[in-house]
Amino acid sequence: MDRRAFLKSSIASGSGIAFGAGLPWPATAASEWRRYEVVTHVELAFPKGASRLWLPLPMRADTEWHRTLGNAWSGNAMRAEVVSDGKYGVPMLYAEWSEDKVVPQLELTSRFATREHTVDPAKPRASAEQLSAADREFFTAPTEYIPTDGIVRKTAQGIVKGASGEVEKARAIYEWVVENTFRDPKVRGCGWGDIKSMLETGNLGGKCGDLNALFVGLARSVGVPARDVYGLRVAPSVHGYRSLGVGTPSVTRAQHCRAEFFAQGRGWVPVDPADVRKVALEEPPGNLALGDPKVQAARKRLFGNWEMNWLAYNMGHDIALPNSKGPKLPYLMYPNAETGGERLDQLDPDAFKYSMTAREIKA
Repeated sequence: MDRRAFLKSSIASGSGIAFGAGLPWPATAASEWRRYEVVTHVELAFPKGASRLWLPLPMRADTEWHRTLGNAWSGNAMRAEVVSDGKYGVPMLYAEWSEDKVVPQLELTSRFATREHTVDPAKPRASAEQLSAADREFFTAPTEYIPTDGIVRKTAQGIVKGASGEVEKARAIYEWVVENTFRDPKVRGCGWGDIKSMLETGNLGGKCGDLNALFVGLARSVGVPARDVYGLRVAPSVHGYRSLGVGTPSVTRAQHCRAEFFAQGRGWVPVDPADVRKVALEEPPGNLALGDPKVQAARKRLFGNWEMNWLAYNMGHDIALPNSKGPKLPYLMYPNAETGGERLDQLDPDAFKYSMTAREIKA
């Protein structure tokens, strides 16, 4: 089904939504873009009275590397609509069911296009985005899990000592995170990014939600605008890294967050120190040293590059789910639900219950 038919059928069904069709594809670069479809199926097998569901949607704003092509849903919800959190504008599909004895079911289909995202930090770009004073303040501010004072600032000041400018400081922080952290497979999900506790305890193990949050917090604390970007891997890596992609259509547990920093004259620069550590731990035969050629290549590539076999959801922190009295979330990267006033475990899809699949759409 092509994009136009997809959007049309979404609207005509009466139980779907469609938005964010995106800008026309640039004719000179059409072959660079790849289209994907992600389907999320939810079935709350043991509802206890009223139930609510929140599913992250692809980010609304089109970029040079990511475009939303549309979303559609079907199911037996009594109400479903696109909502967002107040601070970051994080888009999500919200659905609710009454206390009727019905098994809540919903299927969300999202389509989007991506292409390789590369910014050379060493070279100014005439087309680079400018950052307003308000945005600079926003992207250097602390969050609940990512403070920018105390031990975070003290650590960062030691790391960037002698560095001048945003690129040099970001490079120093990136290399420090790669050198001093490790990927801990025992951490559930992607980790929550409690960087103050990591630094205070000296336990610098974690996953992407921890290690990339550490980069973001250290950068913000010394005045370098930075942000996490939360998303989902959807395809194998074309760069030869088995650990940096998915090998099957099932992407239920393929969530992955990345990071960016802003440099004057360069714009937002993609980085991913957490994936360097993922390569070191998981790339066959496993437990590779930082000096291994595969790790060295990833370390070089991931300062200024994202491979876009990945769906970007949002850049939000401290998410208050609309219509929920439950606690805030550090981020929205997984499906979330409540039933009978109880928040379900978003990191346990088998009990929740939800599944996600992805496929590439060939033109």
